[in-house]
Amino acid sequence: MLEEIVELARKRGAQEAEAFYSAVEELPVSFEANRLKQVSARQTSGTALRVIVGGRLGVAASSRPGDVAGLVEMALETAPFGPEARFHFPGSDNYPQVEVYDPEVERLSLDDMVHLGQGLIDALRREEPELVCDGAVRRALQTVRCLNSNGGQFSYRRSVFSLSVGGTLVRDTDMLFVGDGEASCRPLREGRALVERVARQLQWARRTARASTGEMPVLFTPLGVASALVGPLTLAFSGRLVYQGQSPLTGKLGERLYDSRLTLWDDPTRPYRPASRAADDEGVASRRLPLIQGGVVSTFLYDLQTAGLASAQPTGSGSRGPGGVVSISPSCLVFEEGVDGLEDLIGGIKEGLVVEQLMGAGQGNVLGGDFSGNVLLGYKIENGEVVGRVKDTVVAGNVHAALGGALMAIGSDGRWVGGSLYTPSLLFHRLSVASKG
Repeated sequence: MLEEIVELARKRGAQEAEAFYSAVEELPVSFEANRLKQVSARQTSGTALRVIVGGRLGVAASSRPGDVAGLVEMALETAPFGPEARFHFPGSDNYPQVEVYDPEVERLSLDDMVHLGQGLIDALRREEPELVCDGAVRRALQTVRCLNSNGGQFSYRRSVFSLSVGGTLVRDTDMLFVGDGEASCRPLREGRALVERVARQLQWARRTARASTGEMPVLFTPLGVASALVGPLTLAFSGRLVYQGQSPLTGKLGERLYDSRLTLWDDPTRPYRPASRAADDEGVASRRLPLIQGGVVSTFLYDLQTAGLASAQPTGSGSRGPGGVVSISPSCLVFEEGVDGLEDLIGGIKEGLVVEQLMGAGQGNVLGGDFSGNVLLGYKIENGEVVGRVKDTVVAGNVHAALGGALMAIGSDGRWVGGSLYTPSLLFHRLSVASKG
């Protein structure tokens, strides 16, 4: 069908055309209040078309199979009002072999998934019988194909299997939220490590402790890094924001702005990760990119259009959004680990804070790297030990300043958070902490 779409678009006057197809079959199993709630199979598919007509870009998308003429007509009609196309669709390329499909995911039965999810909940409630748990076990299969009029084409299948479990513990007016998850392109047949991480959250949160107000050491666990730091950090590496002068890294390529121990990769070639791929959604071949290498700003991320505007090379960072519109997005973000274990990091702190989950971190000047949010789950450290959970506490800072001048240590406890981030714990000398009472 994609060949037919591209051919018709060319016949109707498009100088170049590109058709993109994605179909997803998913089976989510959800749990609520400690028991199975719902099983619902879903299938979605859609086709997007981009055309270049008179040097301008037209875009259309449709979820109606076989609506070739309608899709082509919509794309051609939008072209006169679209932006000037600053690129050509890529021709054929040598794509890397990236493993993102495991047939064993398809073979997992519904009974297996229900048993796995209920087992996670039962294991957590053995740790804390009063915990009210929710959870999800999800299996998904995605088919992607892209073809353009310049000879470029690629296709792949991706399997995704994910687990998540969380719990709420209510005592009088106090509410405690705990939870975590895992995702892979391979089956996750047991969740022992996941349960152990949530059980540790429960153990550290059994007592409450009052956090001090002021500047102090703050340790972000991998979950904390994901919830507070990654968003404002990676936003600055968007080639579009750099080109527009809205990124604090504009004009800083090649400069050492961060701690020399810090290295961050955007690596879509990691095997069996849900965010990996052989090519981005525009057909640009994937490759491992250093965003920060030894503290040096090393690469900005570009899709085809932004690379053309900035006179740069595309980095394979184009991602399809609703309506077939392409935007810049990282793939698998990988922080290199340090040498200190989590217990060693905590043991060296006289008074400080552990942040497990930050809520509302997108407040403030996010484009400039600011983060500020309420600590949804965090703990106080006294004399090298976790002494209890903190409440009514806010942490704030600037991710670029913190990683540049306040990074105390990088942990050796790296792990995958979701399907697209590998990170260890990060410990900072001082960040602003405010606590009520």
